[in-house]
Order: sequence, then structure tokens, then C-alpha cells
Amino acid sequence: PAMANSGDPQATLKRCLAVLRDARNDSEQFAALLLVTKAVRAGEVDAKTRRQIFDAIGFTFPSRLLSSRQPPAGCPPHTFRALGLTLLACFCTDPQLAGHPQVLSKISTFNEVLLSPCTPDSTSMVEDVLQCLSAVLATARGPRELVAKGTVSALCQAYLRGGHGSARALTLLVGLLAVAEAKCWQREAPQLLAMLAKLSGDFLQAEDVTKFELCEVLPHFIPPGPQLTQDSQGSQCLCRLYRGLADILGSKLSQSQRDPALKLAAGLVQACGAEWIPAGSAGSKFLALLVNLACVEVRLALEEPDPVEVEGKKEVVTACYVLMEMGIQECLREENPLLDEVQKVQLMRIMEEAFGAVIFYLRQVKEEGLQDPFVFASVRVLGAWMAEETSSLKQEICELLPFLVCYARKLFKEGNPAVSLLQAELASTEGSALPQDALRFLLPGFCHLTAEDRPRDILVSEGAPALLCEYFLHQWEVLTSEPTAPPSSDMSLQTLCGIFLNLVVTAPDLARQDKTFSSLMDVLLKSLPLLLSRQQHLVLAANVATLGLMLARILAGSAALQGTQSAKEFFGAAIRFLSQAHTAQAAPGSDSLAMAVSPAYTSFWDDICELWFLGMQALAGCIPLFPWLPQAVLQARWLEGLLELLSRVAPASLDFELVAAFQGVLVELARASEPCRSVILSHQGAEWANLYGMAALEQCLAKQ
Repeated sequence: PAMANSGDPQATLKRCLAVLRDARNDSEQFAALLLVTKAVRAGEVDAKTRRQIFDAIGFTFPSRLLSSRQPPAGCPPHTFRALGLTLLACFCTDPQLAGHPQVLSKISTFNEVLLSPCTPDSTSMVEDVLQCLSAVLATARGPRELVAKGTVSALCQAYLRGGHGSARALTLLVGLLAVAEAKCWQREAPQLLAMLAKLSGDFLQAEDVTKFELCEVLPHFIPPGPQLTQDSQGSQCLCRLYRGLADILGSKLSQSQRDPALKLAAGLVQACGAEWIPAGSAGSKFLALLVNLACVEVRLALEEPDPVEVEGKKEVVTACYVLMEMGIQECLREENPLLDEVQKVQLMRIMEEAFGAVIFYLRQVKEEGLQDPFVFASVRVLGAWMAEETSSLKQEICELLPFLVCYARKLFKEGNPAVSLLQAELASTEGSALPQDALRFLLPGFCHLTAEDRPRDILVSEGAPALLCEYFLHQWEVLTSEPTAPPSSDMSLQTLCGIFLNLVVTAPDLARQDKTFSSLMDVLLKSLPLLLSRQQHLVLAANVATLGLMLARILAGSAALQGTQSAKEFFGAAIRFLSQAHTAQAAPGSDSLAMAVSPAYTSFWDDICELWFLGMQALAGCIPLFPWLPQAVLQARWLEGLLELLSRVAPASLDFELVAAFQGVLVELARASEPCRSVILSHQGAEWANLYGMAALEQCLAKQ
């Protein structure tokens, strides 16, 4: 009592701490502890004193208090637990103590308190628990421990119950999702979806500032991946979010109100594309408005020469980029389009202006700014535009190409994209600053540009072929490190083949002189046999085969192609790819057989048809250049197979282009090799040539 009446709180605390240190029994320690916790709750304790309290008590006593079920006589049932939690909350204000194993081991207890019915007596316990959890969240190991021990579920339930501390529970959840989103969703998807259902309902109904506050919170509760579109609960959430956003964006808004709405819309687009926007007039108007607002925002931010202004808007502009990318896709969508033709034309024009602003911004970027994630986002979205729209802004894009090549090279050299690609797509590391792979997003645009003289010349003069060849090698390494290879590797390699095909066709002298192409040839020789053994990579195999054959014609004199093992394996694989594309199939409504695409190729044929014809043409061109090649064709028994196929099908089932493709190869084989000519003749080749109108083959076979 004498201590309690002392006028100086600090002096009282000091005496209490002395008692705590020297206490002979629990009763004395408990009495001193009551005074200490009273001071702690009154906020009279500074960091130094808190540390002294910890040094005097340690973790043992609070742990005993938490586990004790028997309160002192005349006290509420959870007196000990409340004291223990107050002490832990006090200790947790020290970041070193917050991450201590003793605190982490109490997470289950914290969760229990959150899940217990909230009474007036227990509000201080809830506050202490939330204080502890906030502190744990801020530590290195904390988020992982919280997710593993079920805190996400406890916080969701605490919020949904709506008792004391529910607002703080929501803040904690947002913090936890911000640092461990994937793990939270893996473990607690049902609870988080229940949160989204509640929040989206509140969002739709709110008519005041809450609506805008929820815009800030909601993006954290949108699950990664397509979960929302897969069940009725998710669909209802999307419907509410759409209606809420339509309310907001259809009103006159200030900047601070519009930005969170655009970010929420971008979050939905990242999760579900445009699927959350309903078809019909209202949906198409909303989509057009969304993209329009995004473009206006981008122009306002990026046409502004003040870098400080741009700095403050990077987050919302990045969200606008997502919306613009959706705009591009929707303008190109032919099946069940959300937009009508007039809207598409208008949006493309508006987007063109916004992309002009993106280019303007990128031209201002200095060397020291290249690491900025916003520059990456700007390059990525421009890549999406270049992939689809090559006629507009051509001059500006040509002027920017040196920067784009330099930027992509810098990022590629600084971080192995083989690693970053895998990590980015497998989400094996959350929130780590991975080197970004800009080339992946620029490839489709480069593919278009290499088909045109001026941009191709710029790309070549900037050293793009060597960079792209290195990138090809890296992507090949990623692809062959299956089963973890991301699908984008296959796609990137296909696009790279397209770029190199353009260069080989339009700039054969470059291919002949630049050693990059010899290095590329070496990779192609080795990769085709492996690709053909994997059905899922058939389109890539078609690309590699065709590019390899086209390049082999140009590099025919190189040592790598002089009958080496790898050359023979490559050509063997190319012959296999070309020879297995067609088969005889029963013609509908007829007894006869018709020429048809082989079943293994059918589902890919749209993607490989042109490549197959080009490959046949290239193979025909290679035959006179490689004396050992006819022998490889004979070994593969392709001639016999092809002539037998021609004998079984109705001639009318072959179109002119297919006849010409077969004839091209047969003529070259007959000219280059007597054994091939003999095989053709012995299989009634002359008759089939006549029947199919292969005049050049007929003429060639008639010569003695």
C-alpha cells in the first residue's frame, strides 16, 4: 500500500522492479506485477523501463500466468491470462523480443483469445493480443509463423464477428496478406473468401466515405488465380464489386477517390481478366469508361515533366497499365466481344495517346532510374501494345528501340532470367526483389518489327541478335529443367524463332556474317531431337525445325553441318517432324481415303501449318547443299511412306499447296541422289506424279 500511494510513478516502478527481482514467493511477485501492469496499461513506461521489466521478469512468469487456470480469490476467471498478455504486449514493443521463440510459441494462445466470446472484461486482453500480433507480424519470422499457426483464420473470424478490435483485426489481415499472400490463400481460402463476401457486400451498400476506404482494403482480398470465377460465392462477390465500382466510377470524383477505385479494378483484372464485367450495354460502357479513365490518368501523370509528380502517381499508373492491357485484349477480341466496333476504334485512339505518353516518359529515363520497377511496368505495357499494334506510333517506337534494347540487355545481364522466370511464375519466393525479365514482354513486338526494314536495321545496329541468341540459350535451359519450366518459356522460344526467321528471310547476309547465327545453329541442332520427344512442345519443335532448316541453307558451309552427329540428328528429327504430319483417313460420306493431318498434329495445326510448308520448302533447298542428306531421307524410309500414302488417298483430297510441297522435296531428292530416284521410280513415282499433276517431278524422272 505504501508503494501504491507514492507520488512519483517512476519511483514506484523502480521499487516494483526491485520487488520483482528479489521476490521470495509468487504472492510478492504477483503484487508487484499488478502495479507494473497498471503502469504499463496507463502508458507510463518508456522503452528503457520496458526492457528493465523484461530483465526483471523474463518470459517464464508471463508463460506461467498464461497457462494458469486458477484465478486468485475474488478475481475474474482470466485475471492471470490478462496479466500475462499485458506483459507480453509490453515486451513486444521491443522488436527483438517480438520475434523471440517464447513469443512465437504463444501465437496459438493469441488466436484463442481472438476466438473467445468478447465480454467487457476481455476487451483489454483482445487489445493486448492484437498488439502482440502486430509486433510479431513486423518481425522476419513472424508472418510465416502466423500463417502456419492459424492466425489468418482467427483474424477473419474476429472481424466477421464484429466485436471489439475488429477494425484492427482487418488492418492486421491486410498486413499479413501484403507479405504472405500466396501462403495465406493456400491455407485459409474459405475464410478469406468469407471476408471478401462480407467486404464486397459492405462495399456495395456503403454510401459514404466507407466505400472509398473499402476500395483500399479490397484488393488484398482478391485471391490470386481464377478462384473467384469458379464458384457461385466468388461470382456473387465479383458482381457486388462490379456494381460498387460502377457506382463510384460513374460519379464525379476527386483524385483521392478515383485512384483506389482504379487500383481495385486493376486487381480484379489481374485475377480474372474481364470476366467480372458483365456482357451487354452496361458492361461495355463500364469497360470503355474504365480504360478511358486509365488512359487519362496515364497521360496526366506521364506528360507531366515534374519527376516528383510522377513519383507520387506510380502506383496508380501501374494499375492503369493493367487496365490498358485489358483494353488492348478486349479491342482485339473477336469471340463474344464486350465492346462494339465503334467503341473499339475510339478506345484504340485513346490508348494510342496514352502510349505516346508512356514513350515520352521512357525517353526521359536516366541510367540511374533503370532499376525502378515503374520503368519495368512501363516497358511491359508498351510491349503489350507493340505486340498487337504496329502501325501506330511507329516513328516514336523506332526512336525508343535503342533504349528498349539497352534496358532489356541490362536487366538480362544483371539477373539470370532463367532463375527469375522460374521464381516469378512458381511464386517460390514471396516479395523478394527478383531481377525482372523485360525481354519476355518485348519479344512479340520485336517479332513484328523485324519484318520491317527500318526497325529491323535499328535492332540489328543495337546488337539485338546477339542478345536474343543469349536469351534463347537461357530460355532453353529453363525449358529443359522440367518439370518446373513455366509455360512462358515455350512461348518465348517460339517468338524468338519467329524473330530469327524474319532475320534469316529478310537479312540473309547478316545471318551469313554474324557469328550469333552460328551459335544459334548449334543450339537448334541439339534442341530439335529433344523437343520432338515431347508432344506438348510440338509447336516449338515446328519453329525450331523450320528455323534450323532455313538457317542451314545459309550456313551450309559451316563445320557444324558437314555430316556431324548433331547435324544428322537434327535433320533426322526435322524429317520425322515433316514426314509424320499427314496420314490417310476415311473421307466422310465416301468409301475412299483422304489425305488428312495426323491426329498428333491436329490440335496444333493452326499454329504449325505455315511452318510445316516453310519447312518443306527449306528442306528441299537443303538437299542439293548437303550430299549426305538424301541418305538420311532413305534411312527414315520417308520416300516409301510418302509414295504409299499418295497411292492410298483420293488425289482430290490434296490441295495444290500440299502437292507443291511434296513435289518440291521429291524433285530435289530425285535430282540429287540416284538411290532416291530409284526408290521413287520403283514405287510408281512417275504414275503418281502424272496423276497428281507434279509436272516438274514427271519431267525429272523422265530424264535418263
